[in-house]
Amino acid sequence: MANKMIGLVKTGAGEGNMELREVPIPEPKAGQVQIEINATGICGSDLHIYHSDIALAMKLPVITGHEFAGVVTKLGEGVDSVKVGDRVSGITSFYTCGKCINCKTGKTNICLDKKLIGYWYDGAFANYIVIPEINVQKLPDNVSFHEGAVLEPLCCAIEAVIELTRVKPEDLVVVMGPGLIGQLTAQLAQLCGGRVIIAGTGRDEKRLAQATELGIHQAVNIETTDLKKLVMEMTDGLGADIVFECSGAGAAARTGLQILRKGGQYTQVGLFGKPIEIDYEQIAYKEAKVTGSLGQNWLNWNLAIKLLRNKRIKVLPLVSHVLPLDQWKEGFQTFESGAGTKILLVPISKMKA
Repeated sequence: MANKMIGLVKTGAGEGNMELREVPIPEPKAGQVQIEINATGICGSDLHIYHSDIALAMKLPVITGHEFAGVVTKLGEGVDSVKVGDRVSGITSFYTCGKCINCKTGKTNICLDKKLIGYWYDGAFANYIVIPEINVQKLPDNVSFHEGAVLEPLCCAIEAVIELTRVKPEDLVVVMGPGLIGQLTAQLAQLCGGRVIIAGTGRDEKRLAQATELGIHQAVNIETTDLKKLVMEMTDGLGADIVFECSGAGAAARTGLQILRKGGQYTQVGLFGKPIEIDYEQIAYKEAKVTGSLGQNWLNWNLAIKLLRNKRIKVLPLVSHVLPLDQWKEGFQTFESGAGTKILLVPISKMKA
């Protein structure tokens, strides 16, 4: 299988249409870096790709996967900021225009012509990936590959909590959804001084217990505890200062707006994959500050790497499964069922090593 590798390919539009294929190993062009993958995380958006309900630009067929860590193996012409052997992760935007107002103000995650790895360019559910030199992010020596594969979602949580919402000390923060993004969001909100409730359903029992073990102030199963009553009791009837909706469930979004105080902040992080019904008038009546959060940019990476290097955020306990790439279906099913928090797929050769 010289010059060939195995990649998990979305072969065409429509439900499913995803399979392992033998594909050429990508070679770096000028200004690009080839990285041998050690681990790649399954993201909620990968499930949306599988179900073909993602609203981001795609060019099919494409190797999927965008949360990765690995080792630099080849350098394209002109690359001088990294070297072969460096342990790295990478920013997911393979291409941004550099010309639109968002790029010029550092918000490359909402570039008007953004193209992502795993969507438009071949991604990291494979043995190797090629990305632009400018996107390569070196891992500190004390950050493992598994932690490195969780850097990208940590950056997404940083964008939501710190850049867009700005949690203040003693804010009552409710995080809807105890998946990986929800757990990282909850940790960051506490790091900023917030009093945090993380909420889920009965199927999230293990995730809620995990949140408690990681030190989140309060984990609530909304099927057995009246979340609205709890929030009102804790705030003398005012409501939550901040709500992060991280589950991508319509019911959670509706509940989040209901428990939000007048003048509070609501940030949508989870993706629904379809239109949802919501009482939008509540935003007016409450003068709520509502925003959405999508992806990450360089500023988020700079902080995320510092947080991992200094052990301010716990990510390794959130890695619940490490599976070989040829068990991707099991990984996707485990993720979708809520039975795992962060599931990593590893090239088969790495599992045997």
